[in-house]
Amino acid sequence: MTIFRFDHNSAVKTTQAPLAAGIAGVLPDDFSPTGNPVSQPVSDLSQLLASMQPELNEGAYVFSSVQADRDVSRLAPLATFREREGLTVIIDEPTAVREGLPVLFRAAWITLTVHSDLQAVGLTAAVAEALTKASISCNVVAAAFHDHIFVPLERAADALAQLSGLQESAERAAAG
Repeated sequence: MTIFRFDHNSAVKTTQAPLAAGIAGVLPDDFSPTGNPVSQPVSDLSQLLASMQPELNEGAYVFSSVQADRDVSRLAPLATFREREGLTVIIDEPTAVREGLPVLFRAAWITLTVHSDLQAVGLTAAVAEALTKASISCNVVAAAFHDHIFVPLERAADALAQLSGLQESAERAAAG
């Protein structure tokens, strides 16, 4: 399992004052780069699990790695991550094939449609635990509004069922 969500608690302790002074209040509560209405982020784990609404995106996606200085704009990547060894790209499979890129992981992409707070604690762990129980590997990418789960393509239906089951359990627990 690869997790692309970071907990910078130690960094926050050392930089919290400058960040608060320089950044706090810059973005309005309803910030949206597209101008579309945005809900408030959810941070409570019980509420996150009960409302995660996993959705399977169409298509096949791949994790690949290219030279760190490569211009990847033509690839239209879903995500990139710079490492010492190179630049990891998550792209649709047809693009990877067309460009002759190595396929490190062939995946289905599931979006948790709940607006998760980037500082929420436990969502990634709960998702990973549910998928682990079914022997499904996952790679998690946390973005500004949603968490995105990449699972082996051939296990997409199983993963969606596990995540839906996790949500149903959380809904029952919330109902009492």
